[in-house]
Amino acid sequence: MSVTEYVIAIVAGIVQGIVEWLPVSSQGNLSLALTLMGVRPETALQLALFFQVGTTLSAVAYYRDDIATLFDSVSSWRPGSAYREDHAVTSYLVVACAVTGLVGIPIYVFAVDLAGQVSGGLFIATIGLLLILTGVLQRTSESLSMGRRNVPTAFDSIVVGAVQGIAILPGISRSGVTTSVLLFRSYEPPAAFRLSFLLSIPASLGAAALTVVGAGGLPGIGLGPAITAVLVSAMVGYLTIGTLMRIVDRIPFSVVCFGLGALALVGGGAVTVIV
Repeated sequence: MSVTEYVIAIVAGIVQGIVEWLPVSSQGNLSLALTLMGVRPETALQLALFFQVGTTLSAVAYYRDDIATLFDSVSSWRPGSAYREDHAVTSYLVVACAVTGLVGIPIYVFAVDLAGQVSGGLFIATIGLLLILTGVLQRTSESLSMGRRNVPTAFDSIVVGAVQGIAILPGISRSGVTTSVLLFRSYEPPAAFRLSFLLSIPASLGAAALTVVGAGGLPGIGLGPAITAVLVSAMVGYLTIGTLMRIVDRIPFSVVCFGLGALALVGGGAVTVIV
């Protein structure tokens, strides 16, 4: 276990802790950072999913009151009242996570296999293209959102769960696409972000578990560096989530997606040519 692994772990934890809350693909940007630090593309993709455990802990701490309320409502949940106001969020989380698994697991297998076959430069450029597509979606949702709704429906659960499964591809922002879909569905922005981040908790834990099972253990990293990365991302994530949630209401992050995506396309093309 080398010092280099710990350096990579600390950098990865900081990047994950900051960008998880932004609709600019934490997985894509972390995969980029890891690839540029010399990590193989398929391993970078797996680590980017696994390190989300840290910011999941941050989200649990930040939304602890909401989570406690959800657990309190479980005992009175009935199928006939599944999407009434008191139980709608609980039903939304369960159904959306089930749909995410059905859509996301096959895409994960495909993505890891593809990442293992492409060059580092092509991998980076692909992430850049997906970042730009995320920016297009985010920009469109910002323009069209009416902001009238707060309570999720069964249809919302299915659609949001499906797009979250697709977001397992690096470069597609999980928070960006799920929030955009909710904005398209005329949710008020604060409600859209809350529903997106609450859904990130079970989804990120599931993605981390899938990664460990798929890799047959921790993907390309020792236990010490893995714990270091998770703890760093948890601490940084908790310190930044409040500030960044306020920024999300003010800055059009579609612009950030376009900028990062363009840089990744240029950088990935340069790496491909050099290699």
